[in-house]
Amino acid sequence: MIAGTRESNLAMAQTVEFKYRFEEAYPGRTCEIKGITSTGDIDLKTHLKDMGGSGVFVRELDDALLRGDIDVTVNSLKDIPAVMDKRLTVAAVLPRADVRDACIPVPLETLEDGRILGTSSVRRERMLGENMPGVVLKPIRGNMNTRLSKLANGDYDAILMAKAGLDRLGISENVHPIPKDKFIPAAGQGAIAIECRADDTETIRLLQKLDDKKTRTEVKAERDILRFMNAGCSSPIGINAEVLGDKMRIIAVTYVFGEPIRVDTTFPLEQVEQKTREIADILMNKRK
Repeated sequence: MIAGTRESNLAMAQTVEFKYRFEEAYPGRTCEIKGITSTGDIDLKTHLKDMGGSGVFVRELDDALLRGDIDVTVNSLKDIPAVMDKRLTVAAVLPRADVRDACIPVPLETLEDGRILGTSSVRRERMLGENMPGVVLKPIRGNMNTRLSKLANGDYDAILMAKAGLDRLGISENVHPIPKDKFIPAAGQGAIAIECRADDTETIRLLQKLDDKKTRTEVKAERDILRFMNAGCSSPIGINAEVLGDKMRIIAVTYVFGEPIRVDTTFPLEQVEQKTREIADILMNKRK
């Protein structure tokens, strides 16, 4: 098994987790890791929303997969477009980590007006603009270690990142999680996706053993809402679904129309398909 991934420390850590789980599930089989540079990693100056839509971190990996250079790709699910190339499929989603955003090195609520906060997520930018309009937002690009170095160099007073990524890199000092009800995460945040060719039935069969049912149910609902909205991973939209026994709670917000539109609803799991469509309509301002 050859697993392709971005060359950042976080992407490699996620792929090592996949390699461990795969080799544990199939003793005697081995997984080779192949690093691939993505467009999103090469261009560190352009704002993500100006880089040609979604998928800037996975295009080169998808191309390598379709050429047969690799068997699977390992990505943060939130980087994979909600509407995928039909030749590809997400065959496994690993157990989800912490979905929350985090502020480093101080709690978000302690930042005073005029302080410089780093983020290149339009979702986070809109939430900050609504809740903390006095904070100065400054774009920040690069992998997690690069962004932390920029913070240490004094270019920013604080930065926002996904807590799951920090956890996977073993970074915990001065990390302050933000409650997800206050800062609604991106669809798929905290989840690792294993993608392969849709016609590769043997690889799909192998990967199904690694698929986490609870995580799959949650992220499918989140991504379905994005798909129904025809929205991408760079859109100013937060969506989080959580399975709670035989029910699901979905919280969501969109800033696509300027003023935020919010949803917070809990319903039986058997109603997920119906409810995700209804939620998408509400977020698109088509339903009250």
